Amino acid sequence: MRAENSATTPTSIAVTAPATPAVPAAPEVPGVPAAMTAATTAAAPTRPALRGTLQSALGVTAFSLTFPATAWGLESFGAWSLVAVRSVLAALMAGGCLLVLRVPLPARRHWAGLAVVAAGVVLGFPLLTTLALQTSTTAHAAVVVGLLPLTTALFSALRVGTRPSRAFWLAALAGAAAVIAFTVRQSGGALTSADLYLFGALLVCAAGYTEGGRLTRVMPGWQVIGWALVLCLPLSVPAAVVALSYEPVELTWHGVTGLLWVAAGSQFLGLVVWYRGMAAIGIPKASQLQLAQPLLTLVWSVLLLGEHLTVAAPLTAAAVLVCIAVTQRTRG
Repeated sequence: MRAENSATTPTSIAVTAPATPAVPAAPEVPGVPAAMTAATTAAAPTRPALRGTLQSALGVTAFSLTFPATAWGLESFGAWSLVAVRSVLAALMAGGCLLVLRVPLPARRHWAGLAVVAAGVVLGFPLLTTLALQTSTTAHAAVVVGLLPLTTALFSALRVGTRPSRAFWLAALAGAAAVIAFTVRQSGGALTSADLYLFGALLVCAAGYTEGGRLTRVMPGWQVIGWALVLCLPLSVPAAVVALSYEPVELTWHGVTGLLWVAAGSQFLGLVVWYRGMAAIGIPKASQLQLAQPLLTLVWSVLLLGEHLTVAAPLTAAAVLVCIAVTQRTRG
């Protein structure tokens, strides 16, 4: 559900994790041991990576609230109305920021990539998961999120040319398997008609994440999602008008809160920090932080929706944290 708070001037940012630059010899400082000065200098290059990891983690935390917030939103709105209105609200926030900061239009060569981000992240994933949540529990829907890191890494390898190591892939597969096993068990192990929506959402979101990560090489991440949201306005505004005229609306505190969160937190602010983090640490490593997202979603489901967890939750959480630690220490 991340303010995924960025630079306003486009800068060239590498999407894949760069090789650690050579650290120059530390200058001698009177009264300070040479070893201490060298250690401080050597630690400096790790700060951008740490910042990127924290930003990606903020994005994951925001995204983890999406399914519970969507369930709340469905108490007041129909599926099509909820998706269209959230897109319009997020686009108005993004467009306002772009206008106030006088951000120039992206170059024509970048609009195709922005269209992929818009189709996958702004429209496709929210619509397909919202349709699925009409008949599926949040626990079952979390299967998609469990598979998303691995799918994003695959899309990245094909589109951007990243080549993670074997250890990276083994850890990613193990983490994905642990999350899938847990979430399937939570849903009773039965496949539902919502699965087609969920797997479709998985594919389009991974494509949008990958293309968005590629675009952060040439523009700040918040501008990537901002322009993608604005690009959808010609579709989302008429869709909102039509959907609201056909689907009943019964405003409740839960429904309005859910709508505002998926619009501001999930659709705009969460994606802003997510793309910034992805630009700093690379698409594969950022995507592996999402292994924790299903477990966070289940925690929110207990607190906000009254769902119940089994004793398998802490065991799965431990396995996922181990996998995340391995992927973060493995070059991608």
